[in-house]
Order: sequence, then structure tokens, then C-alpha cells
Amino acid sequence: MSVGKTLNPTGSWVAVITPFTPDDKVDIKGFEKLVDFHVANGTDGLIFMGSTGESTSLSMEEKKEIISAMVDYCKGKIPAIFGVTCSTTRDTIKLAEFAEAQGADGIMLTVPSYLIPPQDALYEYFSEVARSVSISVTLYNNPGRVVANIQPDTIARLAEIPNIVADKEAVPSVSHITDVLRKVNGRINVLCCDSPKFDLIMPLLAMGGHGTANVAGNIIPREMAELSRPWKGWDDVVKARELFFEYKRVMEVLYSVINPVPVKAAVGLLGLPAGNPRPPLQPMKGEKLEILKKLLEDLKLREKYGL
Repeated sequence: MSVGKTLNPTGSWVAVITPFTPDDKVDIKGFEKLVDFHVANGTDGLIFMGSTGESTSLSMEEKKEIISAMVDYCKGKIPAIFGVTCSTTRDTIKLAEFAEAQGADGIMLTVPSYLIPPQDALYEYFSEVARSVSISVTLYNNPGRVVANIQPDTIARLAEIPNIVADKEAVPSVSHITDVLRKVNGRINVLCCDSPKFDLIMPLLAMGGHGTANVAGNIIPREMAELSRPWKGWDDVVKARELFFEYKRVMEVLYSVINPVPVKAAVGLLGLPAGNPRPPLQPMKGEKLEILKKLLEDLKLREKYGL
């Protein structure tokens, strides 16, 4: 049974990459280095096994390995939630229950790929999984990946479930964000992605949103932590605007090829554990890779972060 809202996702929650070894194994030691990097640089929380973490390319055994290792390593250092969505409700519940048994702070749920369920089926799916555990649950609405859009009315109904604490929005619609914020009415926190195709960060924060679940924080964690801070006064507005325009080019390059191809390349170029994306995705190459390299050099991120 649900015991109540225990997490308060606010600020910069980084959708961390899944590093692989040269022989295509999950790099647990690499994960530890990435966690240390985020702890040292102000990231508010980590999201494992989201779309940036190549969740659909991981086996069930690998997902359990990541959960077990990272729950233990993150404990007491930084809050961490884990994407547990599988193709069926039954398997999703099994993985959610496994995460809870390992001591995870929370889980993240998106619409299962390819199925395109109607709204009533989505409500039943999310509510059944959420009620199967007592840890915190974050919704992840990403219709660009899974086609089905979780409508604001559905999110508002789900916000009544005690352990659903947040909603991450990756939608090309400010009006959708407006409706979500209005209808949940503060019962859960609302975060947005950092896709430059949507430009949701500034309008979300202006309407009282709570931060970002972002990709760019993999390489600019301090900047994204400051940019993602909820606004409390005019100084916050001015600073966020400056940071947004200064680092929008980073977001543009990181979304110039399908995520997580560019961000894995960027993380690797900075000397942090990354590895290649799993096939059928291919490593970044050609002109776009050269643009990425020049951007990292111009920003002097290796020097700035001591890498």
C-alpha cells in the first residue's frame, strides 16, 4: 500500500547515461564515477534507465544489476530514481517491486512502447503499478517516443494517488504544461525536459514549475542545477534567462541526433565513462561530431570541471 509522498523532485534531475565497457557490458564502476561527478557538481537528483539511459536496450538482468548497484552507491549521496517500465503491467510491477526491495528512493514510469493505450488504460496502468509499491513514483510523459500522450486530466487523476510525486513533461506544447500545472494544483511537482525543440524550461519555471529532468546536465551539471532552480524572485528570473540563452547551444547540439547518441559522445570526449550507444544506434560521427568537439573546446568544460 502507498504510504505517501516521500520525494520532492525539484531543480536539476539529470537523466544519466548508461556507460558500457568496450565489450558492451554495463560499466558499474563507470556509473560510480558519474555519480561522484554529479554529487560534486550540484545535481539535485539522478534518473537511471530513462530514454537517455537506453532503457529499452537493457535486459531485465542488466536493469536489476543497475538498480542493485546504484541504489547502494547513491544512498546518502544523492537521490536516485529508476525507470522500470516494461512491455507489460505485470513485468513493470515486478521490476518496481524489485527496486523497492533494494531500497530505491523511487521509480519512474512512462507509457510502454508501441502499444498506444487510450487514456483509461493509461490510468489503470500507472495507478496499478504505483499502488504495488510504497516508494515514490514519477510519471514521464514523452509522446515523441511512445506516441501516446498522457492528457492533463489523466495526470490530475493520477496525482490523487499518494505516492505519485512528480510528472516529467517532454511535450511540444506550452498549453499542455499550463493545463497540467493548473489541474494538479500543487499536489505533485512538475518538471520538464530540456529539448530545444520544445523550449519548455522558461515557461515552466515562469508558471511555478519545479525544475527539469534534463540531458545537458550530463556535461554541464552546475549550470543546469542553477538554471533549473524554481523562481523565488526577480534575480532568479534574470539569472535563468542568462543561463538559458548562454547554454541553449549545448542543448541544440545534444539533441542534434537522436538521444542519447550526442550526449554519450560528449561525456566520452570529456573523459568520463560512456562507451558507445547500443546498436542499432551508432556512435556520433561526421560533421555533427566535429561541431560537438568544437563546442566542448570553446566552453573549456574539461578545464572547468577538472576532467
